Amino acid sequence: MKNLLLFTFIIFSLIGCKQKKDTINIKKQKNEIIIGQIDSLYSNILNEYRELWIHIPESAKDSFSCKTKYPVLYLLDGPSHFSSVTGIIENLSHSLTVPEMIIVGITNTNRTLDLTPSYVARAKYQSGGGNKFLDFIEKELIPHIEKTYPASIYKTFTGHSLGGLSVINALINKQKLFNNYIAIDPSLSWDNRAFLNVADSILSTNKFNNRGLYVGVANTIGTEMDLDSIPDTDFTFHIKSILQFVNSLETKKDNGLLFKWKYYNNDTHASVPLISEYDALRFLFAWYTLNAYELTSRNSTLTAQEIMKLINAHYANISDQFGYEVFPPERLINSMGGLFMSNKMPKKAYTLFKLNIKNYPKSTNVYESMGDYYLSQSDTLNAIKEFKNVLKIGENKTIKKKLERLINRFNKK
Repeated sequence: MKNLLLFTFIIFSLIGCKQKKDTINIKKQKNEIIIGQIDSLYSNILNEYRELWIHIPESAKDSFSCKTKYPVLYLLDGPSHFSSVTGIIENLSHSLTVPEMIIVGITNTNRTLDLTPSYVARAKYQSGGGNKFLDFIEKELIPHIEKTYPASIYKTFTGHSLGGLSVINALINKQKLFNNYIAIDPSLSWDNRAFLNVADSILSTNKFNNRGLYVGVANTIGTEMDLDSIPDTDFTFHIKSILQFVNSLETKKDNGLLFKWKYYNNDTHASVPLISEYDALRFLFAWYTLNAYELTSRNSTLTAQEIMKLINAHYANISDQFGYEVFPPERLINSMGGLFMSNKMPKKAYTLFKLNIKNYPKSTNVYESMGDYYLSQSDTLNAIKEFKNVLKIGENKTIKKKLERLINRFNKK
């Protein structure tokens, strides 16, 4: 089966400044689409190897600084959800709705043992190894990821079904380990709701400041039943356990937890992960998106200085959240500058192009944009200077020809 997956091992020098010594170097073929690589880690806590499915943002190999880091999403049942979650994050990060992220898909050798917080003698499979499994994540997996990959300390933990139960277990017992928790149709009925009752108590008495939780709830009762009047049956025990949890949590307004839940009437237990992941990421990273349309509106009365102040404040907040400095994305600032040029607001455009040069001094694009700005202002001398800066960084035939024409024109004056 593994031979059918769109995976391969790739050399780590392409993804960051740190390299893994035992990485297998398989040449990437031109007709391959690669979304990740397979890593493995021996756990002394679990006494076994664990396979890891790793996605590194494409921009990591193009980063200008070894200091570039990325938030990490730790994904339970990795093989089942890796491709869909990777696609969602790549799509949302391209639109700057969420940050680019490293994705770590965690595999199981004994799923029920790993993901359940208590032992149930009558259970069909081994159980109760959930806390040991979380110890493995905290003490072995996360240090390995942060040592091997360009990973930041900002982390999201997500799981479905028993994986969702494990996520809630982590929120309760290791609340400082992750920043965000995504529990998708979690199996909170486990052990006759014994863990659910413990969780409810802890959520009532503890503080969860700067932590976020999203719970997705699938329709596991059919269309004939009303969500507000579900009878007590074995068939409804699963969803009623989740509803007990989310309804109780909604009353705990002073525990500091950023919380939202949603019922997906048109989705089953099997189909709900995809849409829940999308909605969860939109909710948990709502603070990430800069409202560029508002700042660049033709009707805006903001000055260049006021726009800069708002941009700096927005990315200062992101930096505080992530624990490291985050610069406004080059393509966003460049696009905003281009809009200002189109709207005949050259002073605002100049301010943004200058910001990009400050933040991305090794990018050819920032000097080319500034050169085009000067050309629009009939400042040929400064345009020539900026285009020369492009060529100092690397060969560019288009800019070279453009520069030659400008110099010839300037010399004829």
